This record gives sequence, C-alpha cells and structure tokens, in this order.
Amino acid sequence: MQFPQSLGRSQLPLFHDAILANPVAPMLTDAVEEPRQEEPEAFSELSLRGATGHCRSLLASVLRELSEEQDARWLTLIGAPAGLTRDWLRDSGLNRERILLLQPRGEQSALELACEALRLGRSHTVVSWLHLGQKAKRQLAQAARQGGAQSLNILLG
Repeated sequence: MQFPQSLGRSQLPLFHDAILANPVAPMLTDAVEEPRQEEPEAFSELSLRGATGHCRSLLASVLRELSEEQDARWLTLIGAPAGLTRDWLRDSGLNRERILLLQPRGEQSALELACEALRLGRSHTVVSWLHLGQKAKRQLAQAARQGGAQSLNILLG
C-alpha cells in the first residue's frame, strides 16, 4: 500500500523546526564527518547448504561469473572438493582458460597456499573451501589487500 505524499511541502522543514525549537538537542553539525572512501571487503564467505545438486548449481553460477571477470588475472581455486573436477568446470560453462586449480602439497596448508596466492596478486579472486576462525579470516583479508585481490571462502553443508 502506498500513501500519497504532498509534493508541495517536504518533510525536512518539520524536522528542522523541531531541532531548532529544542535548544537542549545537540547540533547535528558537530556529529557530521566527512564520508570515507571505503575499499571493498577483501574477504567474503559463502555458505551453501541443502541438496547437493542445488548447491552445485549455485556454486557453478558464482564461479562462472568470476571466471568471466574482465580482470586479466586468474580465478584461483584452492583445495576444491573432489567433485569440482576439470570436467565439472567445463560442463558448468566456466572459462577454464582463466582458472587455476591448486592443491596444497607437503607441509603447506590450504590456508597458507591461499594467503600466498592472494599476496602474489596474480589472481583477482582466490576461492577456498576452509573452516576458518576469525584469525584465519583476518589473515586472508590482509593477504588479499596486499595483492589487490578478493578472497572468497565457500562452506558446503
């Protein structure tokens, strides 16, 4: 339902008069700060729960969009679940020429590999599948800012 609004008188003068009528009210100009230019968040987390087919379909859509990014750098997938094979990527319509699939080796953890990939800055987005605490999330965000990249962690339920 919409309520008709009078075009002749705006609501701002009503509030303005109420503030000026109350001398005890703090002046709004004291609280106004210059707007900050905020950089985009360096870390995001996506949780997919439900039927496997639906989750894979949503995941394919997200990864497809990232694989078509105008940025010339890689979309890097670190420690992807076993079901996300090169065949699955192809069948899902992803641009495989712009995707790196990396698995940690030896003593290196998936978190360390993701941080290294982010810091290097050769990927526009590094996607991981990790269960993370707050400290690890901060590490990924810091590494992403250093490399001018985005970190996306996906939790599959």
